[in-house]
Amino acid sequence: MRRTGPILIAVIGILALIVDFYPHLRLPELGGGGMRQIETKLGLDLEGGLRVEYQAQPAGGKTPDAAALNVIRTIIENRVNGTGVAEPVVTTQGTDRVVVELPGVSDPEAVRSLVRQTGRLDFVPIPSDVTTPPAEGTLINPSYKALFSGDQVSSATIGTDQTGQRTVDFVLKTEGTKLFADHTAKHVNEFFAITLDQKVISAPRINQSIPTGQVQISAGGAGGFALKEATNLVNILKFGSLPFPIAELSNENISATLGAEFLRRSLLAGGIGILLVLIFMVVHYRLPGVIAAGALIYYSLVMLAIFRLVPVTLTLAGIAGFVLSIGMAVDANILIFERSKEELRVGKSLPAAIEAGFSRAWNSILDSNVSSLITAMILFLFGSSTIRGFALVLIIGVLVSMFSAITVTRTILRVVVRQDWAKKAALYGVTDTEFVARPTGRAALRGEARGRV
Repeated sequence: MRRTGPILIAVIGILALIVDFYPHLRLPELGGGGMRQIETKLGLDLEGGLRVEYQAQPAGGKTPDAAALNVIRTIIENRVNGTGVAEPVVTTQGTDRVVVELPGVSDPEAVRSLVRQTGRLDFVPIPSDVTTPPAEGTLINPSYKALFSGDQVSSATIGTDQTGQRTVDFVLKTEGTKLFADHTAKHVNEFFAITLDQKVISAPRINQSIPTGQVQISAGGAGGFALKEATNLVNILKFGSLPFPIAELSNENISATLGAEFLRRSLLAGGIGILLVLIFMVVHYRLPGVIAAGALIYYSLVMLAIFRLVPVTLTLAGIAGFVLSIGMAVDANILIFERSKEELRVGKSLPAAIEAGFSRAWNSILDSNVSSLITAMILFLFGSSTIRGFALVLIIGVLVSMFSAITVTRTILRVVVRQDWAKKAALYGVTDTEFVARPTGRAALRGEARGRV
């Protein structure tokens, strides 16, 4: 690691600079969906976006209540979240309204279409005399009756078949399993449509009887489903069925809720805080503090590159998580440097003191960071979209800060302490009075004296 560490640090740093500052960088979309522009995505509070309002419609002689409206809100939020890290804001209003706000959308019609799809999911048999399956996106023949609806889907995932082609796998509940087993046993080689709001999403052929309720859908062509198509179908199967149909009432572009001046002041406050931390590190820890400040700048560049690559949608809460993770990275350096100073005061040589400082502080650093990761993970799994954004940034920040505090700082210090000019106790915040030199053995042969470490 001592040989590969500097190379790894340099490679990651160069890649981060390219991602951060090259203005026209584009990367392939996963699943062969074209090229994606690498950019920093901002949330609704910082950039604005699209606002769409829906109304839950009565159905089957029933009207939506608060519980049903909350289910609709959860399904819509899950559907939108399933497409990537977008931090949508989905709220309920009154007794029948759901409002969806999406930050920084580049294609409003595509987003409205995605949310509008969260209607009724049905599994519809196709008559045996139909030799060509209905095309995707077309309306299903109204005379075809649904066998069961999407509430019979227990789970859905992306899988692979025996040939390695990408498939969509889903599991049915008890009633759906029985109905599908009876139907597939009698209608092998016939088509079976999956529809959403009466539009065909997929119309696979029944190749064999399916008695267990474990269904696998495959697609023609090399590789099976494209990843984007498979992900969309899985999201529809998991989150497509609503307790009541919904109708779009309005849609509009909205401006940033905080405004440019608020953002400028927030970034200024964060920048001042980080600058004060760097000044403290340099003044109090001298040379190690300078190295730690460089490692924090390196950490910031890597974090920004990750935000642009994922991409992570940055809100004010996310920026707060980023600043907090910088504080945690500094905390790790403080533990290491204080332990190294203690080792210097008892007479260890400089390289030995530095190594002991890192190794003996590691357990404390690991415990504190694991505790932070557990807390952030709980927030991400159970929090609202805004809280999840904060938690996601904090999780990434903690992981990267451990790399910068341990690997980057340690690697640079190992190089620096070998230099003659760096072997002065004062450069490490240890005075001649505090330092007790014990020049015995090889240390005496090197002529290390009081005030030199």
